[in-house]
Amino acid sequence: MIIFVNGEQRDVDGTMLSQVVTDHGKTEPRRDLAVAVNGSVVPRARWSQTALSEGAKVEMVTAVQGG
Repeated sequence: MIIFVNGEQRDVDGTMLSQVVTDHGKTEPRRDLAVAVNGSVVPRARWSQTALSEGAKVEMVTAVQGG
């Protein structure tokens, strides 16, 4: 299945958001990671329950602190 992760096309085997997050090199739970699917933020508690469909747009952002 083809989806887009942070603007890059990916061919993924899993259809669950949690698997895509893990496959992208992010490990759960990370308090500094936010994920949106098709423009809607998905709460961390729902990552393992959120199925992705062909062409889904997944955005992963990491909070950075600094001064």
